[in-house]
Amino acid sequence: MKYWFFAGIAFVVLIAFSLPPVGVFLRTYKILDVIIFAAFLLTGLTLETASILRQMKGGKALIAAVASSLFLFPVLAYAPAAWIFGTPSDVAIGVLINGVAPVTIASGMVMTAIALGNVSLSLVICVLCNAVAVVTIPFMMDLLMGVGSTPVNLPVMQMLTGLAVKVLLPTVIGQILRPLLKSLIAPYGKAFSIFNQCLVLMIILNAVSSSTDRIIQAGFAVLGIFIFMIVFHVLILLINYGISRLIRLDTPSTAAFTIHVSQKTLTVSYLVWSGFFAKLFPMALIPAIAYHLTQMIMDTFVAHYFQRIELDRSNHG
Repeated sequence: MKYWFFAGIAFVVLIAFSLPPVGVFLRTYKILDVIIFAAFLLTGLTLETASILRQMKGGKALIAAVASSLFLFPVLAYAPAAWIFGTPSDVAIGVLINGVAPVTIASGMVMTAIALGNVSLSLVICVLCNAVAVVTIPFMMDLLMGVGSTPVNLPVMQMLTGLAVKVLLPTVIGQILRPLLKSLIAPYGKAFSIFNQCLVLMIILNAVSSSTDRIIQAGFAVLGIFIFMIVFHVLILLINYGISRLIRLDTPSTAAFTIHVSQKTLTVSYLVWSGFFAKLFPMALIPAIAYHLTQMIMDTFVAHYFQRIELDRSNHG
């Protein structure tokens, strides 16, 4: 079934509203934490170390990717969200949580491949942004939330330690084990992708079941969240395309930069939300879910746009 993931979203939302205790069960027994650790372990096992080392020479693209994804993105997103939705509010905090998160693990590289882009550059952007984000997330959130009239005090070092254990540690373990297990895991690439998508479905189930009452009370206001995230994704795509042209990347690298730097991982957003904001701001993961769905749909079209450009260039070259 080609669109099973979107059918899965409808199914888990239905389950969340019908059986909210399912989300409580997932949180109580830390089931998602275990699965997320396994997901980053698989990420480490599947990352091509040689490709990472080759692309590390392209310094300007990598510096621009980190600057755009982890510093520019959260500032540009949080300022209008705080003005429109108020602060501290579930939506503004949720937009910020999504903004400080690193780029996606799998879908950014998949979209880059569809675009006939520089997959190696996409891979390094993924690794670098996820590694740096462990440090930048707590400090950027503390900085930006302190700007409002009602700042929220964050346990910065606790967040830093938690992200390092749940994101960096399993990835490093995976890289260490990769030489031993590379041949064994090679046939299961598609299964790993499905595993990651199922993880996203479980995150959506947990987030929606945790805030069913608030969502019902919000009603059509939820539509406003989706509209905000759609508009912002268009904006950030244009900004990242402009940055890629400014630093004079070739067409395949422009595709990788534009698509992957504009994406955000729902997994890390969930870790931040569930660990530090779920009780005070139960709806704060909704903006990240809205952004995740937006990027999956919209970036498919963006990838095919770059694909046509590359094919035309190849045919006339």
